[in-house]
Amino acid sequence: MPRNYQEFARRIRDYSRLAEVNEYGRVLEGGVEYPLFRLTVPGERWLVITSGFHGEEPAGPLTLSTHFEEIVAYARERGVGLRVYPCINPSGFEDGTRYNRSGEKINNDFLRYETAPGIWKGEVQRDESFLRWVLFDGGPKETRAVRTDIARHPAPAAALDIHQDNYIPGAHTYAYTFGDKAAYVPLMEAAAAYAHVIRDDKVDENNRADHHGLIEYHDGSVTDYFVRSGVPYTAALETTTQTPLEASHAINLIWVRGFIDLAARGGGST
Repeated sequence: MPRNYQEFARRIRDYSRLAEVNEYGRVLEGGVEYPLFRLTVPGERWLVITSGFHGEEPAGPLTLSTHFEEIVAYARERGVGLRVYPCINPSGFEDGTRYNRSGEKINNDFLRYETAPGIWKGEVQRDESFLRWVLFDGGPKETRAVRTDIARHPAPAAALDIHQDNYIPGAHTYAYTFGDKAAYVPLMEAAAAYAHVIRDDKVDENNRADHHGLIEYHDGSVTDYFVRSGVPYTAALETTTQTPLEASHAINLIWVRGFIDLAARGGGST
């Protein structure tokens, strides 16, 4: 469903009473210029939240734009700073399309892996060896803008990327996670009150969720970048687009609060 990005931007700017609201860039799509926002709340340990890479996955941007005040309150109580990128693909969000208005893929262009001398890949399997990884410097303008802004900050204590799955029918949830799975199991169990957790089943042609609903996959995304940067708690959360919006909000907030708690544990930069 298409969304009004002007209204979204107005709501984000209104949060200047709670956070520093910056434009880290602007992009031109279809003759329309879109501001790209980062909301920053200072703290002792940092959590980075990204959302809206795919325009037909609106729940993440809507959760962040409608529940930001309670997110900030929860983080401040725990001394956690926030860097929030609420909608990375504004033209896709406005059009309700997966990619931007130019048809470019925004999501998986953070890393490249050298798997053999001179051979570079954007994704590697879990046990696949590689010689090195580098921060990619190409890709769509939306990706270049957010990648540059994220990379100029020190690695956070935790990083959460909020997505949706537009392919699996019904109300379901699962997550791509790295590090200590025990940290994420309580979050998924809490999410099970709002949507069916995909367990021991395939979510696409490459990935199968384990019995907790968790997957590990190095796909060159922002989550993969944070893993390679040494961030101890990283995840990409998925709810299906057929999950009722209020249920998606509830699941997103469970994971946001959970990642604030994980960031408060320590690790990452101060």
